[in-house]
Amino acid sequence: MIFGAPGSGKGTQSEKLVAKYALQHVSTGEILRDEIEANTELGKLAGTYMSKGELVPDRIVIDMLDSLIEKKRHVKGFIFDGFPRTVTQGEALSKMLSKHDEDVNAVISLEVDDGELVDRLLKRGQISGRSDDNRETIEARLKVYYNQTSPLKEFYRAQGILKEIDGVGTVDEIFQTIANEIDQLIK
Repeated sequence: MIFGAPGSGKGTQSEKLVAKYALQHVSTGEILRDEIEANTELGKLAGTYMSKGELVPDRIVIDMLDSLIEKKRHVKGFIFDGFPRTVTQGEALSKMLSKHDEDVNAVISLEVDDGELVDRLLKRGQISGRSDDNRETIEARLKVYYNQTSPLKEFYRAQGILKEIDGVGTVDEIFQTIANEIDQLIK
């Protein structure tokens, strides 16, 4: 699993991890869109929440992940990007994975200070034109991260699987540090 505050480099590092370790990338946003597009029962249910601008309940997201893992039993492993976002989701994910005799082996937490995060996101907004990369929205997203997602660090630290990685440096330097941690797990 990879997590960190918005702008910490999760997406970039996820792509590199998928390529190096032949992992299945799991993005809950993509899964939700795929289920809705495929018009599955879970997709229809999720669509009713999303069309009203509401968050899809954890149970529905977990059921979608459960279905995905069942379909992808043949893959080498998964990398979760953007999920879980709360301790409750982390607990539900662990319970669901144990049904498949699986578990989270490592949690990579990309550590970047707020000033750097804001600078990165403002630059990304200028380059990509993403309307949600403005100072006010960035600050709100950081507040949500610290209030809801950051407590997951303690949840996974208590399990002995949290790997805090300095998320400042070149993409390749950061990736090498992550790869070193994963390589130790594989041995």
